[in-house]
Amino acid sequence: MPNTRRRRDTPPPRTANSEADVLRGFLDYLRASVAAKVEGAAEPQVRAPAVPSGTSLLGLLKHLIAVESATFLGAKVTNWQATFKPADEDGVADLVARYRDTVDRANEVLDAQTDLGAPLPRAGRPGEGPSVRWALTHMIEETGRHAGHADIIRELVDGTTGR
Repeated sequence: MPNTRRRRDTPPPRTANSEADVLRGFLDYLRASVAAKVEGAAEPQVRAPAVPSGTSLLGLLKHLIAVESATFLGAKVTNWQATFKPADEDGVADLVARYRDTVDRANEVLDAQTDLGAPLPRAGRPGEGPSVRWALTHMIEETGRHAGHADIIRELVDGTTGR
């Protein structure tokens, strides 16, 4: 069993009272939590499956890059299971940087949206996208679920706990 290293927990965000500010504040909080879970994790443990399903820290982050890209940037994903498999060349710093870049580009799309009920633009894809409200809610759920997975996997990998 790895030695437990505790990090200081970060409390949920205090945001403005508008619905958009609350949703975006919680999503950004979860995004930062996931990136922090992967940062500093050692190779090869960061890519090693920690549970029978084959899930790894790098795999979770790679999957979230794909979900952010599909939800906010219009990317088409044809094999969701493949998004959980990091490539050999995918390192911690590279994937964390790609995740943060994807989040920045997603936030640029969100910054241009003034109506939570309006559909998101879907460049290069036919049909109307989901509403901004639905997309934010979905990404809070998706990122929160995987942040929990990352908490457990990181503790199994090297004993690090906390946000």
